Amino acid sequence: MAISILKLTSRHRALSGNRRWMEPLIFLIVLLLFFGYLSYRMGLANMMNTLMQTSYSLLLETVFFIMGITVLMGALSKLLAEFGVVDLFEKILRPLMKPLFNLPGVAALGAVVTFLSDNPAIIALSKNNKFAQNFKVYQLVSLTNFGTAWGMGLVVLMFMMAQGYATGALIGLLGAACGCIISTRLMQRFTLKAHPEYDLMVGDFEGLNIKAEPMKTLSNRPKVQTEVATDENQSTFMRVLNSLLDGGKQGVELGMGIIPGVLIISTLVMMLTFNTTEFTGAAYQGVGLLPYLADKVNWLFVWLFGFENSELLAFPMTTLGAVGAAIGLVPSFAAQGILNGNAVAVFTAMGMCWSGFLSTHAAMLDTMGFRHLISKAILAHAIAGFFAGVIAHWAYVGITLLIG
Repeated sequence: MAISILKLTSRHRALSGNRRWMEPLIFLIVLLLFFGYLSYRMGLANMMNTLMQTSYSLLLETVFFIMGITVLMGALSKLLAEFGVVDLFEKILRPLMKPLFNLPGVAALGAVVTFLSDNPAIIALSKNNKFAQNFKVYQLVSLTNFGTAWGMGLVVLMFMMAQGYATGALIGLLGAACGCIISTRLMQRFTLKAHPEYDLMVGDFEGLNIKAEPMKTLSNRPKVQTEVATDENQSTFMRVLNSLLDGGKQGVELGMGIIPGVLIISTLVMMLTFNTTEFTGAAYQGVGLLPYLADKVNWLFVWLFGFENSELLAFPMTTLGAVGAAIGLVPSFAAQGILNGNAVAVFTAMGMCWSGFLSTHAAMLDTMGFRHLISKAILAHAIAGFFAGVIAHWAYVGITLLIG
């Protein structure tokens, strides 16, 4: 017995040792192949110049524009919370929660706060004992999918409208709502099938670690350091001023948070997407690899999303990592003349619904204590985001036919 244990231990050490040198070796090979391909097509000097110039151009022309929107929307969100509009929205949406999402009415608060801020806002709610007691366990788990589908919704919507496509953006909002229904319902179905014991109220389920934490959301207004004080003696003018300044400050933080995604992910995606015939090292030049691969099945994407130009596929692909990075692609699409109302509808739907869920789902479920359900949540949301884009496309086609 002791000899067997020693053999297993030595084998484990050998495997760990092999992994220690194999992992960096494989990483270096992949890295060299990636940049080797780009430098072979573009030339090493041109590749490096395009990498830097594109990143710099995105910072000046796109990131600061997005940050301007996040600052304004942050101020607006704070005003809506300060004067009770968020509470009003919650009450209006409450009757829709059960028939559409199979969630209790209080889940409407999750939709509002994530739409006004970002995906992780749902975690603060789910970890609140008073809020969580309204849910069954499988419903509480599905809040990750529910909240993610609305994450950064206001920023995405306003950004798309700023491009001059308000109708397309609103149709995209409808598509995102449909995607949210699909994702939430699928997640509930997957969870119950794997864990029937989760069909219990949170209060009756043993072993669930839900802390009685305060709801640090946009809609509650106690005197917290990061929230606007609502002293009855405070004048309306000061409440408006404090809301605008505090909300704008939060908008700056959100805008700063998207910089790495825009500069890193968007730059690399653009270099793989845009097709340049003569390389000079200028910004926004690329090798056209992704459109080349997409053209092999372009007929499918034309039917599903109405994308007549395969370069537009870069948006949903980038959204998987970060929606902030994805919307950074939109101005360049507009400059090329390939952006239209249909594309904006699909972008808005998929951008809101996916909104970087590959990078947030794991952290969100891990924080909530349901790490074993990460793969199910990702699968449900991947399916939902895809159908959100399809629904937005055909809704746009139908509405444009009706009005004109």
